[in-house]
Amino acid sequence: MRDINREVISHAILIALLLPTVSAVRAENVGCVTTAWKLLGANHKVCVEAFADPKIPGVTCHVSQAKTGGVSGTLGLADDPSQFSLACRQTGPIQLPANLPKDEEVFSEGTSFLFKETRVMRLWDNAHNTLIYLAVSRKLIDGAPMNSISTVPVMPWGPGAP
Repeated sequence: MRDINREVISHAILIALLLPTVSAVRAENVGCVTTAWKLLGANHKVCVEAFADPKIPGVTCHVSQAKTGGVSGTLGLADDPSQFSLACRQTGPIQLPANLPKDEEVFSEGTSFLFKETRVMRLWDNAHNTLIYLAVSRKLIDGAPMNSISTVPVMPWGPGAP
């Protein structure tokens, strides 16, 4: 029984370590700004990442997130605060897929060693022909009401567009 518990715990830790790297493949680090200097370990900072909507070419989002420094932040054990901002823009022609879901996750990044993440959901507002991107902080047990929103109206692109 003890061996099974150890195996379950080791698998949970492995998954927790790998989850942040899965979304990092889709996101491009734009840069970070130090917000507080730490004597030991990394400084506290705010980092900006860019990602393209995986199903809607022509939309790029930038998300800024607070990152905890110090020894725990350097070791990847810190619980980053639920402080972020989101901005999405049309960066090329937008062609909506035929079966666009009403809502869908487009980005996720772990913000603690275990069980906390920042998620970006895409919502479709058909009445206003607008894509809505909503960033939320999510915990496995207790979520937070922190959120940020950005909208992208679907408009013509290129020469001759208004």
